[in-house]
Amino acid sequence: MAKVSVYSDTHYQQHIHARHHRLQADEGADLGGEDSGPNPYELLLSGLGACTSITLRMYADRKGWDLGEISVHLHFRRGEDGNEFIDRTLSCSRELTDEQRQRLLEIAAKTPVTKTVGRGTPIESKWQ
Repeated sequence: MAKVSVYSDTHYQQHIHARHHRLQADEGADLGGEDSGPNPYELLLSGLGACTSITLRMYADRKGWDLGEISVHLHFRRGEDGNEFIDRTLSCSRELTDEQRQRLLEIAAKTPVTKTVGRGTPIESKWQ
């Protein structure tokens, strides 16, 4: 379904290969990186935001709803108790009814990446 390779040859910079796309990740200067790309949490939020926007667009298109520009703003945070949270705020440039907004919130809660993050998908690691 999805495959990515990540290579690192210097400091904290990461070279990400996803199909024919090339991306870069790094830590910010405050953590000793060179800030040459988004940090890993920013990439995680990017994937969640992209999936949310794409899914909402697909749903709205099927319903014939014109959303205009869709915006998804995400914030990863830790509470004082150490629990982690992602706050997601949705908006679009077109007027929607309360019922449409409520339905789109329900759809956002069911996006594939939302489900993956929410259920805590197991990760298996091994050396090659």
